[in-house]
Amino acid sequence: MPKSLVIVESPAKANTINKFLGKDFIVLASMGHVRALPSKSGSVAIENDFEPKYQILPQRKKDISKIKKTLEKCENLYLATDLDREGEAIAWHLLEILNLTDGNAYPDRDSFSNGAYTKRKGSSSPSVKRITFYEITKEAIQEAIKTPRHVMQSLVDAQQARVILDYLYGFNLSPLLWKKIRYGLSAGRVQSVALRLICEREEEIQAFKPKEYWSINARLSSTKEPTPETSFNATLVEIDGKKQSKFSVSDEESAERIIKELESAEYEVVEIKEKEVTRTPPPPFTTSTLQQEAFRKLRFSAKKTMSNAQKLYEGIEIQDESVGLITYMRTDSVNLSSNALEHAKSIITRFFGSEYALKTPRYFKNKAKNVQEAHEAIRPTDLARKPEDMKDFLTSDQWKLYRLIWRRTIACQMAKAILNTVSVDITAKKTHTFRVSGSIIKFPGYTKVYEESKDVDKEEKEEVLPYLTKGQSLYLIELLSNQHFTQPPPRYTEASLVKILEEYGIGRPSTYAAIMNTLLIRGYVKIIERNFHPEDTGITVNRLLVSHFNKYVDYNFTAKMEEDLDQIAKGNTQWRPVIQQFWTPFIELIRKKDAEIKKSDVIDEKTDEKCPECDGDLVIKLGRYGKFYACKRYPECKFVRPLKEKKEIVEEVSSNAERCEKCGKSMTIKDGRFGKFLACSGYPECKNTKRISKSKDGDSQVEGQEITAEKCEKCGSNFVVKRTRYGNRFLSCQNYPKCNNAKPLSTGVKCSMPDCNGDIVERGSKKGRLFFGCSNYPDCNLMFWNRPIPDKCPDCGSPFLVEKVVKNSGTILECLNKECKYQREKER
Repeated sequence: MPKSLVIVESPAKANTINKFLGKDFIVLASMGHVRALPSKSGSVAIENDFEPKYQILPQRKKDISKIKKTLEKCENLYLATDLDREGEAIAWHLLEILNLTDGNAYPDRDSFSNGAYTKRKGSSSPSVKRITFYEITKEAIQEAIKTPRHVMQSLVDAQQARVILDYLYGFNLSPLLWKKIRYGLSAGRVQSVALRLICEREEEIQAFKPKEYWSINARLSSTKEPTPETSFNATLVEIDGKKQSKFSVSDEESAERIIKELESAEYEVVEIKEKEVTRTPPPPFTTSTLQQEAFRKLRFSAKKTMSNAQKLYEGIEIQDESVGLITYMRTDSVNLSSNALEHAKSIITRFFGSEYALKTPRYFKNKAKNVQEAHEAIRPTDLARKPEDMKDFLTSDQWKLYRLIWRRTIACQMAKAILNTVSVDITAKKTHTFRVSGSIIKFPGYTKVYEESKDVDKEEKEEVLPYLTKGQSLYLIELLSNQHFTQPPPRYTEASLVKILEEYGIGRPSTYAAIMNTLLIRGYVKIIERNFHPEDTGITVNRLLVSHFNKYVDYNFTAKMEEDLDQIAKGNTQWRPVIQQFWTPFIELIRKKDAEIKKSDVIDEKTDEKCPECDGDLVIKLGRYGKFYACKRYPECKFVRPLKEKKEIVEEVSSNAERCEKCGKSMTIKDGRFGKFLACSGYPECKNTKRISKSKDGDSQVEGQEITAEKCEKCGSNFVVKRTRYGNRFLSCQNYPKCNNAKPLSTGVKCSMPDCNGDIVERGSKKGRLFFGCSNYPDCNLMFWNRPIPDKCPDCGSPFLVEKVVKNSGTILECLNKECKYQREKER
């Protein structure tokens, strides 16, 4: 019979740890948090010193019942939840539910309010021990069992304070948004600040006025007959001893004047500067930097990064053994353990050579604000597990993330990169100076393994220079003047938003994925080409919060709250006074603004237009689906008009004029409920239309009409391929609307049912979902969801296979016959 029960948070972690412990242990999962504040009013007793009224999560009652039943047979209880504040709080909640403390039952308590279980009567309580570990390896788990500790109440209090703060903030400010804007909106202590950052960046972009400037470049060669090896570009940097700033040449006329002056000039090398520079590798990953780099290099969202990192941490099946491949992935630390540093040195020496290894380890200092918990950085648990060796055991996304972590960890302990840089000054007419810079890698160092990405690449491309000497004459190939315009600040991506939030010390990196997801779900922002764009609703919510609750969406205020939580975690202050200090002025302001703010002041924008029906003032209102014009005299006058009118673009597409193939008139662009399309300008006499879709490059393109060789049974015209409003294809007579014959599009695959000679055709469900079925329906009711491929099954002889997309595995081909298990990867 097991003597000890170990409780972790997830089944995957339980499965891995269970293999490291003997028969005296049983490992169960709490499935994450077990208690929480109910999402309703009154979950915090404000009048009772902010006492939280926790409730057991309904979906966790079954798991808790299993834990309780198992615990009756055990002498020891090991709480092995995560080592951050959340994990500490889960351990504490479990003790509360089980009516236990660290090693002792509460002496005078038979039950809890808030759904806790009654203490066992007639039996001794188990010995409670709290254990933590940075990595899920056999050595780390066994060491944790040997060195238990107590639940750290200061960490629990910090987590409780955060939960209560977020509850008080959201459950009091969100209802105000419902009243003043519309129902269903939400405000959050960190979420609203993130929204403010996105909206303020958009305001900067809209207010930005581009400024013109020109650059002058000379294409030169070291030989009279230029070749790619002897040619390079140099930029004008000085005229008559005066340095050229970005805006020194501000228009085309000035640029052309300079070029004219230099057309017959002689070019000579006047100075060559060479120096050796070194580059230091970046530190190992923290939660924040992992999210940023995975976004830049792998195009992973923060949510996807954390999900895959969690799986790598909890354990992967490798040769019949469950192994945690990385250390804990929620950390601010850039430190590595002494064992990891020693192991890194030996791995670097073995794989890359001793010249790439350091004599003494390199240590890093985290510059981010409000760094907490003395964890390790994110690293592989065993650096000897090279990414190439792990590929067969991981999904594609897991492998890419593991490879990224492995390379960054190795690189941070490798020698610096050494580069020889050269800067060459070239004179023209003794008055104009051109400059070109280049560099040669003398020793690659850590760059042999890893190079850090940037949000915006500001570095100009360096030239590969031919051998040059001082006083050498050069030959002009051509002079170039290039027009430029200053660019507005870039919109935030997930990576840059995570970076700025961390720099301000706002929120915790482990929560950023959830925060960004909330902004998208609420319709406050949308993502276009990986950039955040604020929606009308988000802009309106932000305007209200900044105008009336500026203190509570202020960057410094939110960062100060994080510092207060850190002080609670360190045991330097109590949590209730911190909550009280926040609550009193906050609720007073909400009550004041609730009385002062009128809904019309928030959602209405004045215009200079008059209502065409009653001559009243037109205002711009915010509705569920965006902004629109409405009469201010509503409900007496119910005139409304779209803000962005669906005007057709009547002008012909000049040089690329799109003509209707039916009547010869020009095609115009219109907006429909499913987006833009081309329609004949001869409507309603001619009803010809064409879809406008996105190409693989993201450009808009008109879909050409695909004419088939198949003839219409009614009029003899050819069938053409058209699409339904959901995008599904079908065959339609080319003579439409005179002939309205239409039928499903064949896939070219024959039906596999016995005694059926029908074809498999494309069909669409009532909701527009594409499926495939027999053309002889209803006589033959064969139907399936995946596209058929005319490949015969090698196992059962079925006349075709189906193409199936499997998450994390790509596309496979499998047999439709349920009794046949044949499948294979689709060849690329």
